[in-house]
Amino acid sequence: MPGYGTAGPDEGGGLLPWSWGEERLAAAHDYWLATVGDGGRPHVMPVWGLWRDGAVWFSSGLRSRKARNLAADPRCTVTTDDAHDPVVVEGVADRVTDSREVRAFADAVDAKYGTSYGVEFYDPAVNGVWRVPPAKAIGLRQDDFSGSPTRWTFAG
Repeated sequence: MPGYGTAGPDEGGGLLPWSWGEERLAAAHDYWLATVGDGGRPHVMPVWGLWRDGAVWFSSGLRSRKARNLAADPRCTVTTDDAHDPVVVEGVADRVTDSREVRAFADAVDAKYGTSYGVEFYDPAVNGVWRVPPAKAIGLRQDDFSGSPTRWTFAG
């Protein structure tokens, strides 16, 4: 972890494989979404979501602050809810409008959270669905805090 003075180059467990990050993204119950508001002001909110097809997926009412922020500036950061073994994803949120993809998201959310909202809940006039493929991601293990921090960069 360069710059922190906590470990030398031969200390700790070493870099984490991306499969470790994907496992934590898939296992997360909730996620924290950070968006950029007017004048660059940060806005952070918890969201239900999924790790699916190489991206974090979530939904939000279109009148919410986070949805309005994403409409103006789709750059965002999404983190897992586990502060001990976190994965932090930076990327650009794409609004999903394809009805088959929205249905697949709705079915997966209902299965994950034990709900029965159905696809009707995601009426595109009221609620949006977004996906955030990672441009960069960071992960670390608490039990190897000084030796495990890993940054992944993705072509895009």
